Amino acid sequence: MAAKTKAAVTTENLCAAAVLVFFLVFPATSSSYQTLNMANFLITVLLALSLALIWGYTGIFSYAQAAFFGIGGYTYAILCKNFLNPALTPIFLLVGVVMGFLVALILGYFMFYGGVNDVFVALVTMCFTLVLETFLAQTAGPEWRIGEAQLGGFNGINAVTPLTIGTFPIKGLALYIFVLILVLAVYLSMRVMEKSNIGYCLLSIRENRTRSELFGYNTAFVQMIIFAVGGALAGLSGVLYTSWGGYIVPSAVGMTQATMPVVLVAAGGRKNPTAVVIFTLFYLALSQNLAASGRQYSLVLLGLILLLVVLFVPKGIIHSLFEIVDRRVLRPLLGRSSQRGAKP
Repeated sequence: MAAKTKAAVTTENLCAAAVLVFFLVFPATSSSYQTLNMANFLITVLLALSLALIWGYTGIFSYAQAAFFGIGGYTYAILCKNFLNPALTPIFLLVGVVMGFLVALILGYFMFYGGVNDVFVALVTMCFTLVLETFLAQTAGPEWRIGEAQLGGFNGINAVTPLTIGTFPIKGLALYIFVLILVLAVYLSMRVMEKSNIGYCLLSIRENRTRSELFGYNTAFVQMIIFAVGGALAGLSGVLYTSWGGYIVPSAVGMTQATMPVVLVAAGGRKNPTAVVIFTLFYLALSQNLAASGRQYSLVLLGLILLLVVLFVPKGIIHSLFEIVDRRVLRPLLGRSSQRGAKP
């Protein structure tokens, strides 16, 4: 029993519990604007977790999460413009997620069954994102339309219907709660997966793909499916963002947007979803405060963080802090408490 207690009391678990409490009490202590703003932060957390799943768990370094984000968002917006019934928006959400999954599945099939891995996956996904952004940016003419939805070029698609369940629009506090539930579901699924057979399979592929194949794993199939699931999560994030803001533009698919989840996951700790969540919230709050003060340093900060992480803390800043606190504080404390409990 004592061993189980020690295993449960870690810095990561304590921080995860603290973050959960923060999210639960945040609406009660904040204005409606701040709650809506935090909902946007949570949407970005979902995007970062989608990359943590495929990169941190499976070792697939990808720049395509922004592309899948945009595919989900544009799909939702196009359907909303063609079918004006708000009650259909939950179906549109599911279609946006499925589109992210299918596009990622097709791209993953050609990459992984074609023997494309490691740095070449990053190059292929970067090119895919650039092509998609370039295409969407030049769709300003009236001929670029799908049914009643005009793609709009740099202006994108605006006045998109918010997600609605029955006759109740999911906005404000309702959107915050809805997004929080989805983020918790994804986060807990990833934590449970770590200790499951699927998690060990992904770990094996991440650490040594050739050895995993020799053990009988169909690594190409596993990589393709996990890549597609990551695409679905990014597509879900794009749908939620489009519903949150009521618009979607090509810059949401651009390289700046593609780089952001990479930096957030790398700096937090790509193998640790709790670290990814904490660092994402920290960076978004910091960059927003810099922008509000008139200092446009957020992109410089993004690049500087990535450079420092690669040079000094390749495990990630937050993940490394977890390990330091565990080693120097929690373990000695738990060890002394167990020794006192063992005394007659």
